[in-house]
Amino acid sequence: MTKILPPQRTSKGLPPAPVQVVHNLDRAEAGAMKPLNFKVSPEFHREFKAYAAVHGVSMLDILKEGFALVKQRRG
Repeated sequence: MTKILPPQRTSKGLPPAPVQVVHNLDRAEAGAMKPLNFKVSPEFHREFKAYAAVHGVSMLDILKEGFALVKQRRG
């Protein structure tokens, strides 16, 4: 006969009360910044950062310009 064990308890605790969960679905303001997190190789990062520095633009500006070009080309 197989013995059935009770479910394991987690250390998460109880969920928050509904009155504690407010504004969790609100959108960020139009001008607010939000992190975009992804990994690249050290070589790519070094080249990307050096290119931005040599040309006096931010890495963010290059990323935005590149994305705009991709959208333009791919539709």
